[in-house]
Amino acid sequence: MSRSHSLPHHGRAAPHDPGDLYAYPPPWDIGRPQPAFAALAAAGTIRGRVLDAGCGTGEHALMCAALGLDATGVDLAASALHAAQAKARDRGLTARFLAQDARHLADLGERFGTVLDCGLFHVFTDADRRLYEGSLRAALEPGGRYFMLCFSNRQPGHWGPVRKVTREEIAATFADGWQIDSVQPATIDITTDPAGIRAWLAALTRT
Repeated sequence: MSRSHSLPHHGRAAPHDPGDLYAYPPPWDIGRPQPAFAALAAAGTIRGRVLDAGCGTGEHALMCAALGLDATGVDLAASALHAAQAKARDRGLTARFLAQDARHLADLGERFGTVLDCGLFHVFTDADRRLYEGSLRAALEPGGRYFMLCFSNRQPGHWGPVRKVTREEIAATFADGWQIDSVQPATIDITTDPAGIRAWLAALTRT
């Protein structure tokens, strides 16, 4: 999400310095997993080694660690990573939190069974979306799954990122090398509005 809007973007893989975005708790940092991802975890859908792309303060990686999964979170915001590491210590959980650009996940030299993305995809330009899609393919093992929560064009008004995401944009970005399993209406909970943000929950499989 753009700095010019009332919800600044996560800064998680953006080209400019994201360091100040977690100086104060941002609205999307709700202190618990997003309900859509918690439901996936409860259903046993999140499997294998898990990567949380743009992990922020780590709630989704820690949710997976609590399930006994090998969990890694990556972000570019140092303050968010420090907070995630502190949460892991406080909760007695084992998870890795790394400073890494999500557009270049191949640099990790690892493969994962599941990638989670809450609020990262919608901050990218078209060029960065192409980089990110290739980055995801490099990070996911064949048959691995990518679950994305992103700001939807169903959200009324002008508030939010510069570009709200459409179903068609998701389909176009992941047209090659992916099976789009579902794109469903969902909600991103935030601290500033009990109604939350209208979102898409996309589930894709790397072919």
